[in-house]
Amino acid sequence: MKKNEGGFTLIEMMIVLLIISILLLVAIPNMVQNSDVAQSKGCEATIDLVQAQVGSYKVDTGDYPSSLSVLVDNEYVDSVTCPDGNRLNLDEDGNVSADG
Repeated sequence: MKKNEGGFTLIEMMIVLLIISILLLVAIPNMVQNSDVAQSKGCEATIDLVQAQVGSYKVDTGDYPSSLSVLVDNEYVDSVTCPDGNRLNLDEDGNVSADG
């Protein structure tokens, strides 16, 4: 009686590993590049959010906050930093910008 073993041969395993390696070589640089774009977009979204909260604070109090820490202290926002680590700034006209 002939025994039928259903495993993979060494050649088949090597071909699969080669294909996976090629896919990883293509995918990893794209993920790194997209990570930079995502952090940039995340910072833009954070600026928009904090800018909206500055407007909300002005509606509530009648004046712009003296600094962004006032927004944190009054629980308008949790943080005044971008996801990429840049700190946000507030000018006297109530405009929010990032350091970087």
